Amino acid sequence: MAATTEEQVERVRALVAAIPVGRVTTYGDLAEAAGLSSARTVGWIMRTDSADLPWHRVIGASGRPSPHLAARQLRLLAEEGVPIADGRVDLRTARL
Repeated sequence: MAATTEEQVERVRALVAAIPVGRVTTYGDLAEAAGLSSARTVGWIMRTDSADLPWHRVIGASGRPSPHLAARQLRLLAEEGVPIADGRVDLRTARL
């Protein structure tokens, strides 16, 4: 992976911070908006620098959360009114 700049990290952080309550975006959407070549880069940023962000509003393109976060992430999203069925976020309704 090419080195991620502090500017790119801050851009992703700003984009995540701006996701409204009750909405979600995908790693790929964030990568595109931040000018990054890979959704995996966004995933790395989120793993290393998102404790103070609404991290739960970022989800994979399938609408399913990562297994190790699923219960917590789906609970937080449901509390915000995000439509969820069978462990999957309804991206057509909730996606930015």
